[in-house]
Amino acid sequence: MRVYLCRHFSAAGIPAVLLALTASASLADAPKIGWADTAEFSLVATGGNTESETFGFKDKLTRTWERSLFTVNAGGIRVQTTTVDHFAIGPDPNLPFSLHETRTTNLTAENYFLNGRFDHKITDRFFWFAGGGWDRNTFAGVQNRYTGFGGVGNIWADKDDLKFRTDYAATFTNQEDVVKDPNTQSSFAGARFSSSLQKKLGSNTLYSNDLVIDENLSDTKDLRANMTNAVAVAINKKLALRVSLQWLYDNQPSFKTIDLFSALPPTASNNVGTVTFQLDKLDTIFTTSLVVNF
Repeated sequence: MRVYLCRHFSAAGIPAVLLALTASASLADAPKIGWADTAEFSLVATGGNTESETFGFKDKLTRTWERSLFTVNAGGIRVQTTTVDHFAIGPDPNLPFSLHETRTTNLTAENYFLNGRFDHKITDRFFWFAGGGWDRNTFAGVQNRYTGFGGVGNIWADKDDLKFRTDYAATFTNQEDVVKDPNTQSSFAGARFSSSLQKKLGSNTLYSNDLVIDENLSDTKDLRANMTNAVAVAINKKLALRVSLQWLYDNQPSFKTIDLFSALPPTASNNVGTVTFQLDKLDTIFTTSLVVNF
């Protein structure tokens, strides 16, 4: 399992969580006609004995009509870590020596997404929708994934303190892996089930759960799921703090190419080629972020 922690606890996470326990309840209120935008930002940098930079963002742009809603979502996470190795040079441990260091900077986590969707109410409890999206998660083996979808859904609850709906859609996906698997199809039709829950906890705290399950109809073992649980607490009408935990599951994950060595220790002299292995099925992403409502 690969855990992408945005390292907020190392620098700013404790204050963020304390504020989060004090995004925004207004998100669960009745939508207003017109344009609106909600942005989330998280940035943490550590220095000294260890160095890392974590940047995360999400943005949700909406246009609301009386019976229709257009939504654009974009976001990403990028984590860069610097490893510092020290070594000494001298004739003897008991004599003076010189201290040296080497620094190696690597990108250790990165994923991005962009999607759009249009919803239209047929009745107060039934609607249709259509949309498309793109995402990239190279550390999970996905270079580019494009998806189009369309379907219908039910609104089971639409109150100020509780909102719940479920969607059912047909999909078409084109996926480009970092390491291509000749045994899988890059384009395929699928079926999708999704749900969205928002529940007010008190006057200014909002719990949300978003779930998306995608099934590849060409290969039913290729099942993907994306679920995010979040708690958001309003600071004022414009600002909020949000804590979320996302699970990304792929029953048939992509592959990664690694070096093959004939013996230990691994050195250039005993490198005999490369092999591929299948990545883990589950990724988790934990974030704390500042929410700005426009």
